[in-house]
Amino acid sequence: MKHLKSILVAALILLVVGATNAQDQNNPWAIEVGVNAVDTFPVGLRDGQIDKDAQNGTLFSEYFNVEDHYNILPSVSRLAVGYYLGDGFTMGAVGTVNRIERTGAVSIESIAYYGLDGEIKYSLRDMLGNGWVDPSIGIGGGYTWLGDARFGTANAVAGVKFWIAENMAVNFQSTYKHSFEDYGAKHFQHSVGVLFKFGGKDTDGDGVYDNDDECPETAGLVEYNGCPDTDADGVEDRQDTCPNTPGLAEFAGCPDTDGDGVADPQDACPTVVGLASMNGCPDADADGVTDADDACADQAGPEANKGCPWPDSDNDGVLDKDDECPAEVGTVANKGCPEVPVLTIEIMKELNDMSKTILFDVGESTVHTDSNEVLQNILDIMNEYTDASFVITGYTDNTGSDASNQILSEERASAVKDYLEAKGLTAGRLTTAGSSESNPVAANDSRAGRKQNRRVEISLNE
Repeated sequence: MKHLKSILVAALILLVVGATNAQDQNNPWAIEVGVNAVDTFPVGLRDGQIDKDAQNGTLFSEYFNVEDHYNILPSVSRLAVGYYLGDGFTMGAVGTVNRIERTGAVSIESIAYYGLDGEIKYSLRDMLGNGWVDPSIGIGGGYTWLGDARFGTANAVAGVKFWIAENMAVNFQSTYKHSFEDYGAKHFQHSVGVLFKFGGKDTDGDGVYDNDDECPETAGLVEYNGCPDTDADGVEDRQDTCPNTPGLAEFAGCPDTDGDGVADPQDACPTVVGLASMNGCPDADADGVTDADDACADQAGPEANKGCPWPDSDNDGVLDKDDECPAEVGTVANKGCPEVPVLTIEIMKELNDMSKTILFDVGESTVHTDSNEVLQNILDIMNEYTDASFVITGYTDNTGSDASNQILSEERASAVKDYLEAKGLTAGRLTTAGSSESNPVAANDSRAGRKQNRRVEISLNE
């Protein structure tokens, strides 16, 4: 009795130390040593027995009457071996030894007791939140030697373990052993012992058993289920894009040296603060060209011009690259060239009327000096309408033959053309024709009429 009390006190002291895991697939084997107590009293009344009989009581009566009913051998008297089957089930074999010196409160001559039992138990630990308290229930069977009697029993088991260290627990258990033989003794067998679990495999020696180790062949950390974090940046190697360089979780374990929000592997300028849109490089003038490639880093300009603004040499608002007249002020609508006025019917009529005043002597194609002013006015108009081209047609009066008049009319047109081009009119804008004495503007029966018919006319070349 003294030894049992000592074991109970030691168990209570151990319970305040701490608790860890129950027997499981990581440590499937367990061995337990302890003491047992046999109690024949609270097993139910025998046939013909009255409840005043001191040998037996009703089922579970005086269940904890240690002083009067328990038979305890003051030494290690229980040895058990167990194996975890999975899903909370454990299979075990138990051997016990004792001496029976009382049945109920009645003292008897000491009888040797030996028990060999098998049991299957189910742990209720998961239902309690997988804590350090590990209750269980089970069934089993065994064989008991009680003096000269030998009999088999069917067993019901209930117990609770308290896990006080990673591989050690204190186990309290009660087993009801029912004999179906008349000579067998129904009884309770209580026990308390210290259980050690073992057999776990940790291939990489990182303290995480292989069954729970997601990297069983590589030493790692408990917090990462046995996987390593080589650079100790809080991102395990499997998720770490830069496993050998400390980084940040937001960048999959890679660093952002310049703190610009672009991880170094994607940062084209990892030591200079830049923009995500520029692959981590700066763009001081925000023109879409990184400073390293920008010939004008402080002036916005297109990439096609190396980040510099396009010039506008004539300051007409049309950049040189788009200006068809870069040295001449023009308009946007006319691609940087000056706007050319539209030649109207009225202007064309004025031009033709002026040309009719250029007159020639009989049989001559020479332009008289008194026509210079008119010719200058014609030249000014033609220079103003630079996109227009013209036809100069020469005429004669009816003096002379048709053949000679045709030649003379052509020569008169050519004389005017040559004069205008000599004064600077762009070559190619004028063509000539001769119409002889056709289309007279006055009657040829008078000197004045014939003078008016010796002329040229200007029309638009369409």
